[in-house]
Amino acid sequence: MQDGESLEQMQARHRKEQRDLQSRVTNKKKNATKKTRKFVNDECAQLERELRERQEGEVRALRGEADGLDTDGDDDDEQLPSRQPPRSEEDAPPTAATDLASKLASATLSPSQPAAKQGGGGEQKEQVKQKRNRQKERLARRAAEQEAAAAQAASEAAAMPDERALERRAMQASFAAHALREHEIAPDGHCLFSAVADQLGLNGIPLAEGGKGTGTGTDGEGAGVDMAVAQGEAGLKPKVEMPYRVVRRAAADWISGHREVYEGFLEEGVDGYVERIRDTAEWGGELELSALANAYGVEIRVVQGGGRVEVVKPEAQAAAGEEGKGEEKGKTLWLAYYRHGYGLGEHYNSLRKAGP
Repeated sequence: MQDGESLEQMQARHRKEQRDLQSRVTNKKKNATKKTRKFVNDECAQLERELRERQEGEVRALRGEADGLDTDGDDDDEQLPSRQPPRSEEDAPPTAATDLASKLASATLSPSQPAAKQGGGGEQKEQVKQKRNRQKERLARRAAEQEAAAAQAASEAAAMPDERALERRAMQASFAAHALREHEIAPDGHCLFSAVADQLGLNGIPLAEGGKGTGTGTDGEGAGVDMAVAQGEAGLKPKVEMPYRVVRRAAADWISGHREVYEGFLEEGVDGYVERIRDTAEWGGELELSALANAYGVEIRVVQGGGRVEVVKPEAQAAAGEEGKGEEKGKTLWLAYYRHGYGLGEHYNSLRKAGP
């Protein structure tokens, strides 16, 4: 209670304090979460109780001061009999102070709580709605970023040189320089071995047993002819084996028989690697070219990207320094190796002499 404060001033101040507290309570309940709601409700009830008790005390204090002023002297009693205090509070006539005290005693801020809760529920719904909107905004931003990245990638790809076209032009120029034409081989994982089989057949070199034996053929059919003839002489029904399988077996047998040469280039054991080369569609590469050059005693020339020619010679020819003699003896195989020209990856084709 403030000094010199009248009843009307006190009532005005009490109403302002109640409004301020109501605003604080509403904000606290609005910001409360599931975990803190019980604590916030208890805290708000405590604040309401403390305000009510304080205001009631101030009213009682003001009332006591008024009573003291009324009973200061007998002369005043005679002059103002109507202002004499009653003998007991029960018999006291109603006054503005007692009316205010009675109202404060029965009044509480709890009736406004349902409205606050109702408002809080609306706020929660609004927050959920806002969260959904924010999620949509994030998804929209993410989609826009992905579209921008795709557009940038497409722009960069368009600006990059066409590796396939460049490789093809260089290869065609090299084919023309060596009077060669390309024979397409199926890109099925056996392309290297099928291309070698085609070249061996063109050069009249038998496929069976890594080049040992007799037989002629073209387009890689030498092995099939040899086996069919042998089986026919034995009175058996001829059975032709796929040429690439014969060539795979020749490469696998050579690597297995010279493991000390090749095991340093393998991350796995020689036996497991040989099994995959012989029995699966494992792609062939430089190791297999080396093995086949030695197994068949031929020089293998591979036209690669940029038009350069890589030469793989058998060990005996390399040791004797007979570079180029394989071609003079008709035992040079020509292959084309593509790095970018086929969608599945690296690929080998067979190169034949260009006809008129």
